[in-house]
Amino acid sequence: MSRLPFELLLALRYLRPKRTFVSIITLISVLGVTLGVAVLIIVISVMSGFDKEMREKVLGFNAHLHVSPREGTLANYEQLSTVIRSNAHVTGVAPIVLGQVLIETKSRDGHSANVAAPWARGVDVDAEKHVSTMHTNLVDGTYDLSGRGIVLGAELANRLAAFPGDRVTVYSPHDIKEIKAAREKGEESFRTPDDYEVRGVFDSGWYEYNANFALVSLENAQRLYDLGASVHGLSVAVDDPLRAEHYAAALSQQLGFETRVTSWMQENPTMVAVMVEKNVMLYILFFIVLVAAFGITCTTITFVVMKTSDVGLMKALGATNRQVMSVFLAQSLVVSFFGILCGTGAGLLAIHYRNEFLALMRKLTGFELFPASVYGFNQLPALVIPSDLAIICGGSLIICLLAAVLPARHASKLRPVEALRHE
Repeated sequence: MSRLPFELLLALRYLRPKRTFVSIITLISVLGVTLGVAVLIIVISVMSGFDKEMREKVLGFNAHLHVSPREGTLANYEQLSTVIRSNAHVTGVAPIVLGQVLIETKSRDGHSANVAAPWARGVDVDAEKHVSTMHTNLVDGTYDLSGRGIVLGAELANRLAAFPGDRVTVYSPHDIKEIKAAREKGEESFRTPDDYEVRGVFDSGWYEYNANFALVSLENAQRLYDLGASVHGLSVAVDDPLRAEHYAAALSQQLGFETRVTSWMQENPTMVAVMVEKNVMLYILFFIVLVAAFGITCTTITFVVMKTSDVGLMKALGATNRQVMSVFLAQSLVVSFFGILCGTGAGLLAIHYRNEFLALMRKLTGFELFPASVYGFNQLPALVIPSDLAIICGGSLIICLLAAVLPARHASKLRPVEALRHE
């Protein structure tokens, strides 16, 4: 004797493969659930990967919090840094100067000039190591900003054709104003901007940063913007980046109204958009599972119609309404279980070979489906989060079971006389 409940045994017997139209419907139901679950896992995992990679790239280049004055510049930034460091959640503080400059260099042929207008970021090398990972992202040269040293983003270096050992001229807004004023006065001589030596090239992993940023020492940045001993703001690292907004609010109260404290989430709205889109996509894609659940409903209705005499016989032998209903719910449970199991396997397999698939499609079509210049990543990111898998599998199972409730309940209400009338 089998120890399984007779409801489950009967459901498994009904699902035994046969060369009938019902078996085809059952197979279609399983495939529907499989595709729905697989698509959900693939899309949510890719979006989770985007979220993780973008967060790592953003936080590798930028600090978690940014403290700036509401007006002017920070003249007492060292004293303010001491106050910020007293916060138990702060792990690092570094001064920063940030502004746009004009960089000019000569191409290798020595004739045509290459020009770009990136953002120059002035940093204190020692303090910056505690708030970002830029010193670890070099792909060429050294992280040496002493003297007139400058480190360029990888895309910016390629655009300027400037690499370690080359010299570039950096024009600040102040320099350009002086040159323009001298020309308007008819003066033939004026102070020329300083030349900088390219010491290194960094690759942050994020295209926007590589193409639009150059690093110089804090002293050189202060000179470029005629700040004296002042800075534009302070970069602050905290122990938990995901609670950055909470820490920003607490730090803002501590520092007072004269300063503004913003988090990396506020300065990078794209990150928030990705997280919102992930949640929205989760709800939208569940409709695919909902459509697959209608297939289970159709399968259950077909079984109820075909097994009407069996239902009547069970009721005549003393089966309760609950037991009859359990037979068809168990049948739906088995179909849902195999569909979810196959869908999970297919989704995880697709995630594992995602980049190989993209490479194959690029080879066959000649079209790059995931251009780094657009998305900022060299490969398609993906991250499988167990909690997401639990939500997808659990939610799909509940939807599929609910889809079978009405036809199963209808079967449980059949009367033996009506069910066996034509037998």
